[in-house]
Amino acid sequence: MSIVIEGQTVEGTLRAEVGVARLDAASSRDFKKEIDSIWSDGVTAVEFDFSKVDFIDSSGVGALLGVYKRLPQGSASVRLLKVKAPVQSVIELLRLHRIFEIAA
Repeated sequence: MSIVIEGQTVEGTLRAEVGVARLDAASSRDFKKEIDSIWSDGVTAVEFDFSKVDFIDSSGVGALLGVYKRLPQGSASVRLLKVKAPVQSVIELLRLHRIFEIAA
């Protein structure tokens, strides 16, 4: 089963859908590998569709932070789209909503 589906880069923005219900220790390694496989040199921003994600743990958060760190400093932008309340709560609890833009 693919963790990241429909990943494509359009005008410097990598857009991808996370295709699992749980972004946790069991899936984060595959998530990182799949991001590596679709990453291109011109990526300056990332948008993830989180509509299927019901749960995220520290491994999933670490994987997202890894994506953020790959982006050029100063202009890094990671948007999380269609984030469900439990996932948003974890991100806000860790104060990562200051790094990741959360959009409905």
